[in-house]
Amino acid sequence: MTTNHLHTFHIPVMGIGFTIDTPIKVARFGISSVISIVDDEIIEQMREYHSNQYHENYTPIDHHTEDYRAKRITNYLNLVDKIVRQQIDALRMQAFETDNEIVKYFELLPQTSVVKNLYHEMMMSKDENQKKILQNELRKLIIPGSIDVNIMAKLDKINYDKQNNALPKEFSDASAALRGFANSTLEASVIFSAGYNPTLYNYIENFSDFFPDKNGIIKKKIILKVSDYRSALIQGKILAKKGLWVSEFRIESGLNCGGHAFATEGMLLGPILEEFKINRDKLKQELFTICNSSLKEKQRPLFLSPPTTRVTVQGGIGTSNEHNFLLEHYQTDATGWGSPFLLVPEATNLDETTLNQLATAETTDYYLSDISPLGVPFNYFSKSSSEQQRLERIEKGRPGSPCTKKCLCSNTEFTQNAICTASRKYQHLKIKALKALNLTKEKFQTEYSKITTKDCLCEGLCASAEIKYNIQSSKKNRPAITVCPGPNLAYFSGIFSLKQMIDHIYGRMNILNSVKRSNMFINELGMYVSYLQNELNKYIDNVGVSKAKYLNNFHKNLLEGINYYKHLTSQMKMETEKYVREMQEELSSLEFLLHQLRIPKLENK
Repeated sequence: MTTNHLHTFHIPVMGIGFTIDTPIKVARFGISSVISIVDDEIIEQMREYHSNQYHENYTPIDHHTEDYRAKRITNYLNLVDKIVRQQIDALRMQAFETDNEIVKYFELLPQTSVVKNLYHEMMMSKDENQKKILQNELRKLIIPGSIDVNIMAKLDKINYDKQNNALPKEFSDASAALRGFANSTLEASVIFSAGYNPTLYNYIENFSDFFPDKNGIIKKKIILKVSDYRSALIQGKILAKKGLWVSEFRIESGLNCGGHAFATEGMLLGPILEEFKINRDKLKQELFTICNSSLKEKQRPLFLSPPTTRVTVQGGIGTSNEHNFLLEHYQTDATGWGSPFLLVPEATNLDETTLNQLATAETTDYYLSDISPLGVPFNYFSKSSSEQQRLERIEKGRPGSPCTKKCLCSNTEFTQNAICTASRKYQHLKIKALKALNLTKEKFQTEYSKITTKDCLCEGLCASAEIKYNIQSSKKNRPAITVCPGPNLAYFSGIFSLKQMIDHIYGRMNILNSVKRSNMFINELGMYVSYLQNELNKYIDNVGVSKAKYLNNFHKNLLEGINYYKHLTSQMKMETEKYVREMQEELSSLEFLLHQLRIPKLENK
């Protein structure tokens, strides 16, 4: 099914359960969104639920089925695709009456949309024949938002058979997920996030839908989520050498985002976007040359001209002015709005308790934590039920999770097969080893806290959908929810309709709360300065050469970023003089703070 980009925003993947069925909720309004396909258990549960809701036949795919993980994913994506197709067909048949979704479809579009202008022309027409002609034309223009999927490339656990023998590489988590998408009926994109996985990238070549057909059409597209231009260039070339085209580079703020935060070396979003803007055409041409050369070697159809390469950006966007500035100044194709949509029940999944907690949360309720078993900083909501559960388990002397899903198993410190550092098994073994060291009480408690801070994300990030839909689970108790919004959510309070949120994005209304909010670039810069301060405190007594270089480079990049922003403020024509002046003052304050930091001297190393 052809998908559109009539909207200038998309809803990124959030956790696992939060957006697991978002396309069913919003794709019929032309809004693109992303499903995580990391967990086949919740996917199978959702397939059963929506099959019942839409009166589709459901045949379970259990663990005894060969290649069950990929087949579960394929069948769920096929179901979502079918449901959205049916929704679009039904919407096209509706009359243009106020309460009908066909009217909502066009009303939600941005004012800049040519299709929106045609809709307004139809609404203003007094000629009934002309009105009907325009309505029929508008019906033909109704196409859904893209139903994209996300694979965290580094989450690629090896799986085992009943005899505990490792299965071939194509049955690893990431490869099976890719196969599940590749075999589906979707004509959409797979988003690779969280780094480069050479095995996975090689595996893509097995599926012809990722290559152009004789008309230059790619049925299954590739999107790379990247944090800087260098990463985009390197990964783009790797894929181009296989004849694979990157249809979009999705740039995300390193720290001002939801979920895992992959801090760059002080490279800020503004300068990164500037580098993409300057080199975009050069990058496209270079990848086109490499890609066609590879396609020729493989005797596959060539591209007659460079295909579209979109550049989008996400992370901490909060106002329509910021949204428009990113589109116009940096010439991006769209922006991603994630965390604010957690407050929109029409778009995402949250139980009533957690939804109300987020709707009334304060800035101090969001923080960058160490709970992730991956060892990567993780944006966290402190009032989540999973945090309460974690503390209760520690209090009972049984820290750690039962670890039923095993998605994040990567540690072999005590076992032959990898286990998760958030699991009860690992934490028991690690604490036992810690006790044998005979540390001081204070040192023991510090190390004990580092161990028990890790929490299960697999269960927690799925639980929102399980609770909202009352999905039967093997768990005896109500599952605990892990919520991982970006800190930008602190500036939104309340529960909103889909229309209210989209109207906010497009500047038709303002739903920000009264909390003082700086420009998104300033907010990100402040996070990076705090991150650098924390890193310096960690290594204040013992800084190796490589770490000293890292800290110096981090510091230098932040100062260069501040200089860049000082010049950028003069380009912000949409903002008031007061807004620009305050932004300049905040830049000066953060610059002063950076100059006060004790950065290790390289010459003494």
